[in-house]
Amino acid sequence: MGGRAMSDGEDTVAGADDAVADDALLVLTAMLLTPARFPGVLGDDYVAACGALALEPYEEGYGLVLGQDGEGARWTVVVEDAAQVAVAIAAWDCGMEHDLSPDERSMVCALPGWPMDLAVSAPGVPEPHDPETDGEGPAPLTPPDTEAWGPAQRRLGADEIAAQWSVWREQLDDVRFSRPGDEGEPENGVEGEPQNDPSSSPRHPGVRRALSEATAYTKAPPPPGRIRSSYASADARTLRVDGPGWSMVARTDDIALFLLDEEPGTVIPVGRGAALPGLLTALDGLAAQPT
Repeated sequence: MGGRAMSDGEDTVAGADDAVADDALLVLTAMLLTPARFPGVLGDDYVAACGALALEPYEEGYGLVLGQDGEGARWTVVVEDAAQVAVAIAAWDCGMEHDLSPDERSMVCALPGWPMDLAVSAPGVPEPHDPETDGEGPAPLTPPDTEAWGPAQRRLGADEIAAQWSVWREQLDDVRFSRPGDEGEPENGVEGEPQNDPSSSPRHPGVRRALSEATAYTKAPPPPGRIRSSYASADARTLRVDGPGWSMVARTDDIALFLLDEEPGTVIPVGRGAALPGLLTALDGLAAQPT
């Protein structure tokens, strides 16, 4: 599987207040890698995300613990106890302190580097840097280049919109959704901001393709994690759907937002119209949902 092996007595996961030995890991954050929830930067679906880390796509999933060792080197520790990581994430999301110290028996491997940028670093150790690997094992994980645009950046953008739906939705309050047959450039959109698009018959060929492929999912279900659903409100869910070259974020009671590889930094809204509500309901029925 590669990476830095986690054997008994060799590596430990330390809490933030513990003294950090060179072979310990000071935990900074953690993420889930399950069919229902995984860092979009790693792939369009759960199988692809596991493949990016050379992991078997087990149904139970994994936890990813990101931290620094005593020398400041970045490590991503993969653990089998996804439930323990989920509890820690839930506590942190509520602003509660929670010491995440996975049992060594649950550790699968430790991979050099981080797959995403972190805005924090461990106190009392050197600045984050990639560990020395002497050319052995996998290359360090690295975040995608924020100055470029491609599948990883597109999925990261969609993940951010899903996490901050209300903020992005408010930006659309004054955006006129074009009607079928409208011509010309969007009135209000600029790169990185929501763009106009017809509500019932999108003009953009990339959006039409994405909607067609999303509809095909309802007839031939895609790999696990290609469709994900999370709680939005008592009556609605937030959907994250991906396909080759596109990502969709939608609320089952609202509109859908699309990001395309061919449209760097652009978010394209599609109104509910006549077909979207039924499509979103059908996709939600197929989605991997957190337990």
